[in-house]
Amino acid sequence: MHTSSSLFQAAADIAGHQNFPLGTLYVVATPIGNRADITLRGLHTLSLVDAIACEDTRNSGLWLQSLGLQKPLLSVHEHNEQTAAQSIIHRLSQGQRIAYISDAGTPAISDPGALLVQAVGQAGYRCIPIPGASSAAAALSVAGDHASESFIFLGFLPAKGTARDQAIQACAHESRTQILFEAPHRIDSLLTQLAQNCSNRRISIARELTKQYETIQTLTTDELLPWLQVNENVIKGEFVLILHSQPKNVATVSIPPEVEHTLACLLAELPLKQAVSLTTRITGHSRNDIYAWALIMKNNPATAE
Repeated sequence: MHTSSSLFQAAADIAGHQNFPLGTLYVVATPIGNRADITLRGLHTLSLVDAIACEDTRNSGLWLQSLGLQKPLLSVHEHNEQTAAQSIIHRLSQGQRIAYISDAGTPAISDPGALLVQAVGQAGYRCIPIPGASSAAAALSVAGDHASESFIFLGFLPAKGTARDQAIQACAHESRTQILFEAPHRIDSLLTQLAQNCSNRRISIARELTKQYETIQTLTTDELLPWLQVNENVIKGEFVLILHSQPKNVATVSIPPEVEHTLACLLAELPLKQAVSLTTRITGHSRNDIYAWALIMKNNPATAE
């Protein structure tokens, strides 16, 4: 506890004046690798609560101990979440503050927690998020998908069979940016199927985010599997993949010549999103079509002529 007291004092100085109501479940994001990635508000919340519900009490117990925190730990995982929720609701009814943390990152995102939050809300108690680390947001922030206007989070796809094949085919036909998680023993098959279904689409892969051997690479779906096979040392730990956005096929998009002229003039002077927004306002044409055409003009000007 060499620096714990000063650390918690700093957290209390900054967050202590805020409201932390009794009888509330606090959903607290924890580090995804680097133990320094815990917010001061998160630290103060964990020091304040009466008990901490954990996905894995052993892993979380060691991390909490390293911070100098000793709290009653409650086990809440995918196999007992429904029944454990009732025990937590009983504690909330007594005016206790309870925190919930998953093994790493933000709870209830491809992790247990959603059933707990739902049960607590239905019982009439508040759930307050204490935001922090998220592997999905971290990977997206360094993917460099500059043309993206929106994204969808898919998490883990079905593990096998027809459901998995259909999910990958759906990914190939989705033009928006997509965030996926994958386990190391399935990463080769996922990349193989992505290359087969959406050849030459840009994709970013992130592994061991925030840890010593963090690896981030952006290639195409055709290039990534050969790169991964050459770099076998990176096939460890869970992967976050960002399947980059792509424009609609030029054959399916059409805008009038005067709209295209306005868009071209604005693209020459402004960032893509601003040019699209102004073109939409000026012409009243479909924003989706203007955006799709802007991507085509930006990525392949000759095609749009």
